[in-house]
Amino acid sequence: MNAPVLHSPVRSAMSSARDPETASRELATALDHPELGFVLFFCSAEYDLNALAHSLNDAFGEVQLAGCTTAGELTPRGYDQGTITAIGFDRHLFAVEVGLIEELEKFSLTDAQSEVERLIGRCRERQVAPIKGHTFALTLLDGLSSQEELVLLTLDSALGSIPNFGGSAGDDIHLTGTHVFAGGEFRTRAAVVVMINTPLDFEVFSTHHMHSLEQKLIVTRADAASRTVYELNAEPAALEYARLLGLNPEQLDFKTFALNPLAVRIGQEYYVRSIQKVNPDLSLTFYCAVENGIVLTAMQPGEMLQDLSHRLEQIESTLGEPLITIGCDCFLRRLEAEYTGQAQKTSELLTRHQVIGFNTYGEQFDGMHINQTFTGVVIGRAQHGY
Repeated sequence: MNAPVLHSPVRSAMSSARDPETASRELATALDHPELGFVLFFCSAEYDLNALAHSLNDAFGEVQLAGCTTAGELTPRGYDQGTITAIGFDRHLFAVEVGLIEELEKFSLTDAQSEVERLIGRCRERQVAPIKGHTFALTLLDGLSSQEELVLLTLDSALGSIPNFGGSAGDDIHLTGTHVFAGGEFRTRAAVVVMINTPLDFEVFSTHHMHSLEQKLIVTRADAASRTVYELNAEPAALEYARLLGLNPEQLDFKTFALNPLAVRIGQEYYVRSIQKVNPDLSLTFYCAVENGIVLTAMQPGEMLQDLSHRLEQIESTLGEPLITIGCDCFLRRLEAEYTGQAQKTSELLTRHQVIGFNTYGEQFDGMHINQTFTGVVIGRAQHGY
């Protein structure tokens, strides 16, 4: 039988120290307690990652670590950049197991089933809670790998009824190298699967604030492997997108992409396909899958702050006050908040709801790879009095 937990079973911490050793030591000091069983972290890509890996391993010793680089951090003080934030989990209330996928292109259903069975088996050995109804998975993927759709669909099939969410690692919008961390080191072209089993109540969720417009764009020439669209409506993609907005191609930038997204419709729902960049040949590279023949619908932002606040309050009305909310928030949402003067209010909302996480290059929810959304898990405290 598990020993009683006499302290908060989840702790969060952050450091803005630029020196990896100092930052790691500050995190370890803040999260330290005898029953610490796992640490999840999100860090700026501006750190010397080799030095940070070494420092984190030294600071936490035998405690297992997983994490990724970001396009901004969600820390105990809200939106942050150039920092590292972390969550420590008590081993008596959280059985946490980590899987590493290194050959993304070759990841098969057989591989996924084998890995999921291994993770479930390891969690079950810990006897923290039954697997069914008490387990969720967090996925972290290299945000520049272009393999999210393949990996997520395959993994979701193997997970079955286990809800899953996650985010694509960022690199502070440099678009040069994104990393995930497992097994003591940072890696590219890899994915991390964190399976969490707990008796505490939780809810995995996703939300966005986009509304569809009438305008449609048909992808008439694209390279799905590189997520590059060369033509929209049989015209150079950047020209046609700019024309839709009444702009010149030279005016297309992150602000334009954040405030004027495109989306695909699946059933009755719209899923945003965010533009990453304009290329010299006037093609557009996207953060999500695009292919010939799909129809992209022009979208416009609604009230992001109101939407997120409503969704979190709705969940908390059932779960009660959150112990922690792990959040994966698209970096374009953070840019939108900055462009519209809502960044401070958004930070206050995140702090109020105990959100710790990161700004992503793409979000993941039950096997789907999406953009300009907020996905996460709320873990409640009410029934257990923490």
